Amino acid sequence: MKKMLLRFMVKPAAEKLKPGMSQSAATRSRAGTTLSIDNSVMDRCGKLLRCTWSWYSGRYHQVIRGQDLLGIVFTIHHIAFPVHVLFCPKQGRYHTTKADLLICMLIQLKTAFLREGIDITQLPLTMDSAYGSQERRARLHQLGFIDIIIAGKSNYVLTIDGQQWDASTWKKVLRLEEPTWGIDVPSCRIGGESPTFGSLMLFFFRKSTTRSYYLMHFSQRALRGAEIWHIWKQHHAIECCWKIMKSIFQIRSMHLQGDGLYTALLIKVFAYLLALRLQAQGVFSKLTITEIMRKLRREEDLRDFLVTHFHAPFSIA
Repeated sequence: MKKMLLRFMVKPAAEKLKPGMSQSAATRSRAGTTLSIDNSVMDRCGKLLRCTWSWYSGRYHQVIRGQDLLGIVFTIHHIAFPVHVLFCPKQGRYHTTKADLLICMLIQLKTAFLREGIDITQLPLTMDSAYGSQERRARLHQLGFIDIIIAGKSNYVLTIDGQQWDASTWKKVLRLEEPTWGIDVPSCRIGGESPTFGSLMLFFFRKSTTRSYYLMHFSQRALRGAEIWHIWKQHHAIECCWKIMKSIFQIRSMHLQGDGLYTALLIKVFAYLLALRLQAQGVFSKLTITEIMRKLRREEDLRDFLVTHFHAPFSIA
């Protein structure tokens, strides 16, 4: 069922991506083509549900019992296409870590896209710092990924211009430049050293008057600040994808055990991709996915609806 889910998600993404792979890197960059990686924790009370363990939840800011869903989405024109999703197994000694699971997912994804004639290592990667280390950085480079942007944590120790402080201090003392061409926020691009990641390029930015953040640039080539910022802005799409899957398609309502869990996930992903396909239709182009789902609920005959908008008969048993 996992392999079927992977093939089902890769096919529409490959159809969307293939025309752009023959274009220049600048054209692909303007389209915002990236691979974004993030996880989402769903709280659970049951003890018999598959993959239910203790996870840290960003929503509750504490460890809760639930299922941790690790996903990779392909983004283009601010639209997120899920291409790989797995429930994380139990963590700890003698168990596969989420970072190692991510490497396995990327290997599977690279192989699946190569069957479609697409080399996804040309796309930039964006992810949280939880999946970053010098070892993982080397493994990603071995896989062929060139551009890798990772969000940094405030407690990381960084050495800049011979001075060593934690990142929270650097965010306060560094002078950020005013918004300029390609960067719509105050920012600062500067080189640094990290005991964990080695030599890297850092990109500090401020999204509001009080909150500052920074990104770590693991790429094998130099990127300007505008390029780093443009790549990272696409990461918001995967967060929107999780919200849609939870609020509209009620992914949290899945209570099946065993392989039935991935069967239910396949149905949810199908509904999401169907909504994206409908959104591309002229009559739905100005509607959000929420509005599309409301319109679908008002349709009296699903058969007539599918024939009208997909131009092919659809058999309903």
